[in-house]
Amino acid sequence: MAPLLLGIAVLLVLIWAMYGFARIDVKVLAPVLRKAGGYAALAGAVFLTARGQFGLALPLGFAALTMLGWLPGTASLGKRTNKSAGQISRVRSAFLEMELDHDTGAMRGRILAGRMEGVTLDALDVPAMVSLLPEIDEESRALLMAYLDRRDPAWRENADAGAAAGPAHVDRGKMTEEEAYQVLGVKPGASAADIGRAHRALMKKLHPDQGGSTYLAARVNEAKDLLLRRHR
Repeated sequence: MAPLLLGIAVLLVLIWAMYGFARIDVKVLAPVLRKAGGYAALAGAVFLTARGQFGLALPLGFAALTMLGWLPGTASLGKRTNKSAGQISRVRSAFLEMELDHDTGAMRGRILAGRMEGVTLDALDVPAMVSLLPEIDEESRALLMAYLDRRDPAWRENADAGAAAGPAHVDRGKMTEEEAYQVLGVKPGASAADIGRAHRALMKKLHPDQGGSTYLAARVNEAKDLLLRRHR
């Protein structure tokens, strides 16, 4: 009994140490510690098997093989289940730069030109932003209206008919690959799977059927189509 308890105690210490060290730099140490923990758990499973403790050895061995990625479909389990945090989509026009936080859906903007150059949209009230609509180009207008729709869905009820009416067509020009990566919030060279995941996450927040923006949804679709062509 004593060797069994000693083995379990050593295993618990190793697992505790693994999680403690992982907090130092998760991105660098986590894969190494995950593998080390897998081998430690595997050693514990072998030890328990030799002792005839099959009821404990079986689940511990299964956990070890999962951590090591030796079971079918588990090698990339962490990659599939851990959502990438901190992704930001950026859309830029002649007048505005807009950001969308993938995690929270929060939208932020900054004016790039004109009488309010450098001012953030959060610092302006709705009437001040509506007053800018007749002064800016169609693409910037569509972008600002998307922000207004997100910030105050009822803003059109109090706006002048001319300011509240959206442009029938926005000529954006051809999107570049650099812009497409920024729109989807993925790094250059992202895989087709990463592009698809980013597109789905954004469309849940931006699709017109979900109370989002037709303009931004179109930009997201355009970015996805452009980048996926690279993988065909």
